[in-house]
Amino acid sequence: MKSALFAALLCTTLLSCGSFDGHLHDSDSHPESDHGWVDLFNGDNLDGWARVNGAPSTFTVRDGMIVCSGKPISVLRTDRMYENFVFEMDWKHIESQGNAGLFIWSDPLTARGQPFTRSIEVQVMVGVETENYTSDGDIFSIHGATMVPDRPHPGGWARCLPSEKRVKPAGEWNHYRVTCIDGVMKLDVNGKEVSGGYDMSPRKGYICLEAEGSEIHFKKLRIRELPPSDPPLPAEHVADLARDHTSLYSGEDLSGWQVGPAQADHWSATGWTLSSDGFGGPLMSQEQFGEYELIVDWRWTGEAAVSKVTAAPSSSRAVVAPGTGGTERPAGQWNRMEVTRAGGVFRGVLNGEALFEHDDPDPDGAGPIVLMPGSAPVQFANVYVRRLP
Repeated sequence: MKSALFAALLCTTLLSCGSFDGHLHDSDSHPESDHGWVDLFNGDNLDGWARVNGAPSTFTVRDGMIVCSGKPISVLRTDRMYENFVFEMDWKHIESQGNAGLFIWSDPLTARGQPFTRSIEVQVMVGVETENYTSDGDIFSIHGATMVPDRPHPGGWARCLPSEKRVKPAGEWNHYRVTCIDGVMKLDVNGKEVSGGYDMSPRKGYICLEAEGSEIHFKKLRIRELPPSDPPLPAEHVADLARDHTSLYSGEDLSGWQVGPAQADHWSATGWTLSSDGFGGPLMSQEQFGEYELIVDWRWTGEAAVSKVTAAPSSSRAVVAPGTGGTERPAGQWNRMEVTRAGGVFRGVLNGEALFEHDDPDPDGAGPIVLMPGSAPVQFANVYVRRLP
């Protein structure tokens, strides 16, 4: 019944844009047709895409393909949002047990304490089969997104397992066709629908490619946009808007940070997290910043120790240190600190609650971002900054 309703909805949507007259045309039945389609990858570079996190070497272009090394775990997104559309791509894993993903209706930044974004994920994996997840085209919600699967999951998860196995193994190309209309999503694998869901939220956002540990190649990425919802979507169903945040941590090394003897033996790049043993000196960015918005996630990885230093101004610096009190979470759980320096004032928000507001001692100056080690093992992640005009 839900598939029939979706087909009717698709027909209604096509009628509204003048491209459906009751008959299935070549452009509707054959993905090879160019009618109404726009390439999302030009074959030469990553124009139209933005690196959310990770390193520049994670997603590169070679021989007309987007080549993803899989490391560090990270995300590449489109530079604009999409609502109702049909999206297609070809993908090929290189390793026999390869893992990656396609994120639909995604936020532009990673979720708190995660290398991934809030979105609906279309699984892009080979060589792994379990009772609860497969390599055949699962669809599921992640990190705050919601959905109802077309078929109940055996464990009650918000995840649709495919109706049949159609994914080819590593070394062979697969074709995905994802149709998204008004919070309903369907996935075709190599020419046949296998999974889907409905009542999804968000239902407007970015499209992302995910690196998750193994090499994968992508090509022939294209999209056919369909008319948006009428009336327009309420804000609750729309992903956050990108605001030009830049990641200050590559996930590969400490490039971009000032590293001397006091840092080299105590700070380390540990994949998508940045780890401190709790000793040594603070880690300061090489770049200087005037007015800005800063986002930093952190968690205690050992026994929590309280530091009296908070995310507060020190000259022109924003010093972010664990042990702020207030809404700080227990050891092992991630916190998100947001610091704004603007208009002569430093403001801090911890886990969604106001933490401090201080006058800026040097409102016209510029300084680095400073991460303090605290006095116990701690990890930082998702270090984003946005310069303010």
